[in-house]
Amino acid sequence: MSTLPVYRWRLAPDGYATRRQLRALGLRPGGQDVAAQLERPRRRGRPPLVAYLYRIDAAKPVRPMTPGRWAALDRANTARRTCPECGRDAGYTIPASLGACVPCAYPEAQRAA
Repeated sequence: MSTLPVYRWRLAPDGYATRRQLRALGLRPGGQDVAAQLERPRRRGRPPLVAYLYRIDAAKPVRPMTPGRWAALDRANTARRTCPECGRDAGYTIPASLGACVPCAYPEAQRAA
């Protein structure tokens, strides 16, 4: 097993990018292995922050969204906005900590107002 080249934060050579940087370029790793890593030192003996790098020349274009994927994404977002208690579209993503829209989660506050 070969070891990965390690670069200090912001000192990676040209031709490498993180997943986010690839995505900003309209690319994806495309099945390639991690080519290198960045390490950002931290204080007080904590382990360094690590970011994995991929080769830009081996990256592939992002797959386009198909009509089926758009429809599935729309259904998923609608489900995240629909209150399970009252069944209404809340107009926002319902927090998992509440599990329901704000009026259903705090009915006594709604009556007092």
